[in-house]
Amino acid sequence: MTIKIEKKIAKYAVQKPEDKAAAEARASEARSAKVIRMHEKLERPEVLIGSTYKIKTPISDHAMYVTINDIVLNEGTEHEQRRPFEVFINSKNLDHFQWIVALTRIISAVFRKGGDVTFLVDELKAVFDPRGGYWQPGGKFMPSIIAELGYVIEKHLQTIGLMRKPQLDQHQQKLVDEKRAEFEARSKQADAFAKSHFPEGAQLCARCSTAAVVMMDGCMTCLNCGDSKCG
Repeated sequence: MTIKIEKKIAKYAVQKPEDKAAAEARASEARSAKVIRMHEKLERPEVLIGSTYKIKTPISDHAMYVTINDIVLNEGTEHEQRRPFEVFINSKNLDHFQWIVALTRIISAVFRKGGDVTFLVDELKAVFDPRGGYWQPGGKFMPSIIAELGYVIEKHLQTIGLMRKPQLDQHQQKLVDEKRAEFEARSKQADAFAKSHFPEGAQLCARCSTAAVVMMDGCMTCLNCGDSKCG
């Protein structure tokens, strides 16, 4: 492409590679300056995205409902990010009201401060109840209610992408798949008896192979086919 110069050349300068790099760095800083970061002076928007988690422990008759609201920063841009903004805990059990209010305010303040908030997970999970913990359904031991709250926050941070989910290596994943297959096979066998409409505790009939044999009038009788030990 040819450009015709109409005016007299007064001076000129040769652009060096380092000058070009410096210009690109200034342009990058200008773009970064427009990116909104999480900080404590950031005003609460009218609408926040929330997720509610249920915590039901065997040591309490009432469940706890943990709601974590998130703010979306730089929405619609390449720098879009979802960050936790506040947390609320609701329960009918008023025995824990004071520490619930204090804990929610502290956690919400840490969320709004910005920076790396993942340290909260380890701090909460390290709290032990002096009276002893409890077992969750499935056989997982929970040292305290506060620790379970830490697991809930960890799950939420993994969902929004602030924490990575633990990954198993190839051998561990293979072992887990094998154990899962064995468990499902045993469950299918148990379900064949569990879903029966015959009385609970009925024995297996040798004639029709149905778990329907019960004691009736002093004699073991099958309720499915009528086979009886008494003839």
